[in-house]
Amino acid sequence: MNDEHPLNIAYLSVFYPYRGGIAQFNAALYRAFEQLGHKQTAYTFTRQYPDFLFPGSSQFVNEDDSADPIPAMRVLDTVNPFNWFTVASEIKAQSPDILLTQLWMPFMGPAFGTIARRMHKDCIKLCVVHNALPHESRPGDSAFTKYMLSAHDGLIAISDAVEHDLKSMNLGKPILRKEHPIYTHFGNLLSKHEARERLGLPQDKQLLLFFGFIREYKGLMQLIEAMKSLPDSIHLVIAGEIYGSFDSYDGAIRDSGLEHRIHKHIRYVSDDETPLFFCSADACVLPYATATQSGIVAIAHHFEIPVLATPVGGLPEAVRHGKAGMLFEGIMPSDISKGIRSFFEDSMAQTCIDGARKLKKELSWTSLAADIVTFYHSIQQNRPL
Repeated sequence: MNDEHPLNIAYLSVFYPYRGGIAQFNAALYRAFEQLGHKQTAYTFTRQYPDFLFPGSSQFVNEDDSADPIPAMRVLDTVNPFNWFTVASEIKAQSPDILLTQLWMPFMGPAFGTIARRMHKDCIKLCVVHNALPHESRPGDSAFTKYMLSAHDGLIAISDAVEHDLKSMNLGKPILRKEHPIYTHFGNLLSKHEARERLGLPQDKQLLLFFGFIREYKGLMQLIEAMKSLPDSIHLVIAGEIYGSFDSYDGAIRDSGLEHRIHKHIRYVSDDETPLFFCSADACVLPYATATQSGIVAIAHHFEIPVLATPVGGLPEAVRHGKAGMLFEGIMPSDISKGIRSFFEDSMAQTCIDGARKLKKELSWTSLAADIVTFYHSIQQNRPL
């Protein structure tokens, strides 16, 4: 088989009607393989998580969301081991050249690892790894992750931090290091004036955006603390769903007297609304305490918004300090406030906007799909007979 021959790809992961960053990633990559002419069958969940692992409002897109409706077969129940064998048999019967999975949390490890082990011997199992080590660990995480990854023939790392973590596991698997492509499905850019008007945000302020699921490790509390020492002309927009209660954040905002400078949209933000938030902002802020990589950076680059971030995990290579964003000196509130002040005082915005425009041309989904196909062929050719 040469590189031009269409491959039969079984793509097992989270797809529509489920929502979230991994589902968006999968939809974009699925369309890229489709564009390259490969045959695909997408498989997704009947049950993705038990409720205790997803304390948000819903795992599914809503009727107003413009999520890409990938025609995935809903077959996998992650908490029913008997179902895993049924799904494995169903996928195996299609004789795929590639079984493609994704790792973003260890909970998926037992199901995905079991299914991968039951593929026919000619099937190459590849895994795109978003997080090799979880941000918030639980008992069994390491064993679940190793069980899954050891069942694959090749691993695709989406950041230097992930690649480092994979190498530290000594799995003996080939690793393909790739950049997270830029999302393109959110549509065209809006004018800053229109976006702010539609969201009811002030036109005469410098607006920072904190976007996405709110988790403790993402450092929102440190960002709120940093806002106290910044001038009144700088406002913060918080847009995203909370995992748990927002009460402690509300208390910090109230105690700091920041109610008039922090604009809260504590809910799921649909794909249709996403352009409003990014196009209204002067910069997107990621004050994370830990990170391997972030799809938020890819969204910001699409909307040509500078990214200001802490220097943790895979953020430095994604943000590209001085080109498409800037890195704070550390993760403390003082580091964050100093960096934000410097960004506005040094007029870095246009340089970062120009850098984001350049990245949009370089980091395409078809490039990632083509490199995964090449990776498949290299593994296939080096397999012992």
